[in-house]
Formats: sequence, structure tokens, C-alpha cells
Amino acid sequence: MPAQPPALTRNRILLAFAIGATTDVLQFMAGPVGWVFADELLDIAAMILTWQVLGFHPLLLPTFALELLPVTDLLPTWTGCVAVVVALRKRQQGLSQRPPHDGTIIDV
Repeated sequence: MPAQPPALTRNRILLAFAIGATTDVLQFMAGPVGWVFADELLDIAAMILTWQVLGFHPLLLPTFALELLPVTDLLPTWTGCVAVVVALRKRQQGLSQRPPHDGTIIDV
């Protein structure tokens, strides 16, 4: 059974976007050629840090794989991935919230 992702908080969301945006900016500044293995190290760090902040989501894997292709590191893929994961997690958390079961519920 997979672990439950951490609850989204404002700080977690801001940190995840900061990780994604910083990674994308650094890769854009490096250019399409980049530095030897620096782009890959940035991608590994972005995936691990995003995983730690938002919990694992399957969209992290294709984003990581996409970043291995030449020139795609110039696109804001990590920021886009964070935006989609946050939106999906918000939707998931909104659907999973149920009324408390402490007493009788009267529906009017």
C-alpha cells in the first residue's frame, strides 16, 4: 500500500514552486548544451526535493525522463510538473475530506 502523501500547506506549495522554478532558471541559464552532468544533477535534485515536499507522484518520472532529452531543459518542465501535481493533490484532498463522524449529522 503506497504511503499517503503529505497534506498540502501553503509553505509546501511555495517551496515546491521555488524548487521547480529555480531548477528551470538554472537550466535555462546553462543553455541548450549545459554543463557536463550539471543538468542531470539538477534534475535529480529537483525530483528528490519535490518528492520530499509534495510526496511521490507518477508525473515526476516522465518529467525527469523528458529533461534528459536535449533542448527540453530550456522548457519550464519542473515548474509545470509542480503546478500539475499541486492541482491534482488539491483536488484529491478536496474529494477525500468528509464530515466528522463524532455525532449525528442532520442534513437539512
